[in-house]
Amino acid sequence: MTTDTATEVFEEHRPVLMGVAYRMLGRVADAEDVVQETWLRWSGTDPSDVRAPRGYLVRITTRLAIDRLRHVRSRNEAYVGPWLPEPYVTDFADTVPDAAERAVLADSVSLAVLVVLESLSPLERAVFVLREAFGYPYADIAAVLDRNEPAVRQLAGRARKHVDERRPRYEVDPAERREMTEKFLAAAAGGDLEDLMALLAPDVRLVGDSGGLAQAPVRVLESADKVGRFLHGVARKGVPDATFRFMEINGGPALVTLSGDKVDNVLQLDVVDGRVQCVYILRNPRKLLSLPVDHRPSRD
Repeated sequence: MTTDTATEVFEEHRPVLMGVAYRMLGRVADAEDVVQETWLRWSGTDPSDVRAPRGYLVRITTRLAIDRLRHVRSRNEAYVGPWLPEPYVTDFADTVPDAAERAVLADSVSLAVLVVLESLSPLERAVFVLREAFGYPYADIAAVLDRNEPAVRQLAGRARKHVDERRPRYEVDPAERREMTEKFLAAAAGGDLEDLMALLAPDVRLVGDSGGLAQAPVRVLESADKVGRFLHGVARKGVPDATFRFMEINGGPALVTLSGDKVDNVLQLDVVDGRVQCVYILRNPRKLLSLPVDHRPSRD
């Protein structure tokens, strides 16, 4: 295998490797570091020793991600306010033609699921990601993790039970979420609290992630009254020189607000029965640096 061929093989599998690493870590920069380390190991490998490049690369990526996850979790212990994963730009609508497969991928990378995955052990998270998001057989996962198959099945059962008990059940239809986001933006921009409240479910939640580096609630807000009044107050203050753009982030439509030439926040909604069930607002500036925004707004 020549250097050019090794590079081509790696680049062919890079999207999968990045998908595994991001779902394991919830951080774009950490996932990119893991994929880069995988490349370094791959480039130093004798190709004659590798019969299945994809499996080999996924194994390296997963093991590196497990090690990185154990390290970064100590950083979250001192995190200020609610934690959300770093926004990850996806393009499933354009690159995954099968609707069922697209729904699985979108769900596995959603903010709601990634928050739940934070409470799994690194091994449980690895098994869940490989099994649920990428459909790996238990025998292959056992080889990746150097565990026996019964142990992997036990890990998978615990992880699935944990996720099913804790993750919210939200509709994932992207068209409905996009339409609701547009209505949400119009109601907030119009400054009418009643219009805004009409979009919210009675038990709506708002999760704001600032890491203590921007203004956002330091606790999760619950109830339509609290969430509505908070959002109304934010809308009245406004964002200087604001423009807006829709992007597919974490498998669903999201509203990106720019202040001048910088991303101020990312807003995403989860919708149930035509009402907003959860509002996610990411304002930690360190988590917004990876967004490839070209500053051409979709709406003023």
